[in-house]
This record gives sequence, C-alpha cells and structure tokens, in this order.
Amino acid sequence: MAKIYYLGTCSGTEPMVGMHHCSWILEVNGAIYWFDAGEGCMHTAYTGGIDIMQTRALFVTHPHIDHIGGLPLLLFGINKMEARYSKVLPCDNTLRVFFPEPRVFDAIMTVTAGKQGGKLKFDIDLSVPEDGVIFSDENVTVTALHNRHLKEDGADGVWHSFSYLIQCEGKRFVFSGDVASLTEVDDLIGDGAELLITETGHHRVADVCSYAASRNIKNLRFIHHGREILEGREQAERYVSAFAAAKGFSAVICRDGTWDEI
Repeated sequence: MAKIYYLGTCSGTEPMVGMHHCSWILEVNGAIYWFDAGEGCMHTAYTGGIDIMQTRALFVTHPHIDHIGGLPLLLFGINKMEARYSKVLPCDNTLRVFFPEPRVFDAIMTVTAGKQGGKLKFDIDLSVPEDGVIFSDENVTVTALHNRHLKEDGADGVWHSFSYLIQCEGKRFVFSGDVASLTEVDDLIGDGAELLITETGHHRVADVCSYAASRNIKNLRFIHHGREILEGREQAERYVSAFAAAKGFSAVICRDGTWDEI
C-alpha cells in the first residue's frame, strides 16, 4: 500500500498560519520519493516521523520559490543526519534529483554546501526532466510531461515546468504541478487514474471537480491552494464533498500534515 504525505498545501502566497508551500511525499515499501520541496518540507517530514534517510529521489515540477524554497534545508538535513548519526541513503548514498533548471540548482547547492564547490556527504545525481519515462526502480516508474505554466517556455524547445505520472503497485497517480490548463495532463491520465493531485492556485475548484469527473479519476486531492480556498475553505469543502458524492469518487481539499493510504 502506498502512503502519501501532504507536507505543504499552500500556493505562493504570503505566510499563512498552519500552512507551507507545495510539497508532498510518496512512501512505497519504506522508500521515500519527494515531489516539490516548498518551505519547511524537511522539518515537517522529519518531525512528523518520516525517515528522510530512506529518500531515493526528488522530482521538482518547476523552479518557482514556492516549489523549491525548502530544498536547501532538505539537502542540509540529509547531510546533517549523515554527519551526526552515520546514516546513509539507500541507493549507494546517492540522491536522484530531477530539476528543470540546472543554474538554479547550482545556486541552491552553493547555499546548501556553504561555499562554491562545497561537498556534501552524499552524492547527487542531477537530471533535467524531459518528456517520457525519467525514473524507474522496483517501486515506482515516473513519467514527465512538460506543461505551459511558464509561458516563456517552449520557443526553443526547452521546457522548465513539468507534470508527473507515477505508476506504483499497478496504480496510476498523476501530479499536475502548476499548469496553464488542466487538459495538459490528459495524456498522463489516459483512460483514468487512481489519484490526481492537482493545484487550485490557478484554477477554480468547480472546474477541477468537473475535469476530474470527466477523466475517470477515483481520488482527487487538492493542494497548492489559491485564494478561493484560502478565503473560503468551508464553502469550497462543502462544494467538493457534494460534487464528489454525486459523481461517485473521492475528493479532499488537503491540509498540511494530512496523509493518504491508496
């Protein structure tokens, strides 16, 4: 059974009480896979009892601060665990990182390691996502597909914003990331998906619900909340609950620290 932990569920707003920017974790057979790394993600995961030293890979949708603001401290935290407790990462002490903008990652590494050329105690295998299968092990297969959230992308065939399909235990999980149009994940969903994790920072709750119902989604989870939810959560929750019940699927507006077992 796969477990999903929602570490941060807010979009790129000013600070919100009890909320952090976008990040979630997939745990399968004890292995940990990160998707985005918003502020405080390492602290929330570690203090919530997640063994971050079982981390195998990190997948970033795009290099906006609300999706990567916690990455330096995540890397720092893994490094600190090695130094203090002599723990190592499970895959030859290497972290696979899929990050769409190498120059930004270089800056993150400079901050994390403390100086230009600084060395962490674990290795990082950095890849820039491209459309297609980008990662596979005995637990998960991850497929990337570019989207048009960053409107300046694509003129030269280079993309810096991606959505992800995670195939796990015979199930299909789709993480939209931030998208210009919900239909951009059509090809990842295919004939349907066990789970769609999607954003409401740029889309209306009603439109997301209607889209999920049209695409044979069994479980819909809202994260990256925009003003509609931040300023009217109770009303949005009532709408989502009634819509999902009428259409026969599960839908939840996630909060920081909640989790699924799917």
